[in-house]
Amino acid sequence: MHRIYSLTVLFLCFFLTAFQARAQEKKTLFIILDGIQRELLIKNPTPNMDDIISEGGYFPAYVGGAKGGYSETPTISAVGYNSLLTGVWVNKHNVKGNSIRQPNYNYWTIFRHFKENYPNKTTAVYSTWLDNRTKLIGENLEATGNFQLDYHFDGLEVDTLGYPHDDESDYIKRIDQEVAAYAAEDVREKAPDLTWVYLQYTDDMGHRFGASPEMDLGIQEADRQVGMIWDAIQEREKKFDEEWLIVITTDHGRGEGGFHHGGQSDEERATWIISNKAFNEIASQTPGIVDIFPTMATYMGLTIPKNHAMEVDGVSLLGEAYASHLTGTLSGTELKLNWKSYGNGETGRVWVTSTNQFRYGNSDLYRMLGEVNLEDESANFDIKVPQNNVKVVLELPTGFINVWVKNTD
Repeated sequence: MHRIYSLTVLFLCFFLTAFQARAQEKKTLFIILDGIQRELLIKNPTPNMDDIISEGGYFPAYVGGAKGGYSETPTISAVGYNSLLTGVWVNKHNVKGNSIRQPNYNYWTIFRHFKENYPNKTTAVYSTWLDNRTKLIGENLEATGNFQLDYHFDGLEVDTLGYPHDDESDYIKRIDQEVAAYAAEDVREKAPDLTWVYLQYTDDMGHRFGASPEMDLGIQEADRQVGMIWDAIQEREKKFDEEWLIVITTDHGRGEGGFHHGGQSDEERATWIISNKAFNEIASQTPGIVDIFPTMATYMGLTIPKNHAMEVDGVSLLGEAYASHLTGTLSGTELKLNWKSYGNGETGRVWVTSTNQFRYGNSDLYRMLGEVNLEDESANFDIKVPQNNVKVVLELPTGFINVWVKNTD
């Protein structure tokens, strides 16, 4: 009798453990709403995004890399998408415009890292632009290890019979509506583990009409489409005890009058991030679009190989905040570093290399300069041998931050 009782207790414990493990299953979905400048998003009624914000937050953000620096990045759509996908700026991922001529696939997308970690989990892209899947993610290309998505819905814009192109971009509006509806249904029925939704119509309205009633209506329609997907996520969470991270952002701001973008004006660089999760202190320092990659990686528990992690330009907005905003100067052999600390009394290690072989698919040879107290927010080192440029990596208790430094002598 005692043996039967013990077996029953063991079975119940096993069942509860298995249920709790399933209940903790995490899924991530990110949305890019193209070309919505910060002030117009705030101005317009967006009840669905407001609902998401109420669970997490709204954060002013930026694109464009280091203005005037080595990582300065054009505020152009595909460039911004790829900075999100790879967590690095244009000097690394090499997507310089919407033609996407020579992406450097040595900087892996979040999708490829996800599949390396979880080969049996599912990925999906729902997009109003086919090139997001075929060129940026690089599906089925030798250079991306023949990466394959599990689900996708895109390419409607090349069907000129079904979606005849018109001067008012109504066909893009129709495609956005279908993409959002399809994504919402797949979330509800298939629940991919990592999903990207891309909607374009707002960018078209900005280019055609600038800051205008037409743009306002485009933003409000985008919010309605977000609402369809958000409703599906909430339904999944209630029915299947799943936990979802949703991140919504835009790829660039807009210049004077709300028409154009591509340059480095404050207006073109100004973006925003919305999430249903509360972010850490780094989010108060105006995060970059490159911070979304490590944020999702943290949430999903991805293990990023060290040589890849040392290249990532962003920092996670989830989890413990240690340091961010690493900068440096080099004069002769004297290296001076500064960073923003978040006051946790931890130490870090400083690594340096004068090579840049990662971009060619090879490894860089690093040497450790020493340990630092992160609360000091600065450190000086003698690199011994003069170099024209050095890549400096500050290793944190979890993760890395990096900066390229040019010799001023």
